[in-house]
Amino acid sequence: MRKYTVAALRKGLAAALDETERGSPVIIERRGVRYRLSVEAAKPRRKVRSSIIEIVDPAVAGGAWQWQWTPAGLRFRSRRRS
Repeated sequence: MRKYTVAALRKGLAAALDETERGSPVIIERRGVRYRLSVEAAKPRRKVRSSIIEIVDPAVAGGAWQWQWTPAGLRFRSRRRS
């Protein structure tokens, strides 16, 4: 465990952080009050979800489609020319 004054910490902040990261706590003393510098555990990342939509049409999966306006509304139309 290493002790720093605030003035010394200003000069060697990177070294104090490196020391803390290695597992050794660092004490900072200012006007008779002691502060302890320690590493906080990282929060676990959110789980990546898989898609709940399954694409079964190979033309849609391959991007070989486009929208087409019809009197009945918006429809898929294949880009392939027959």
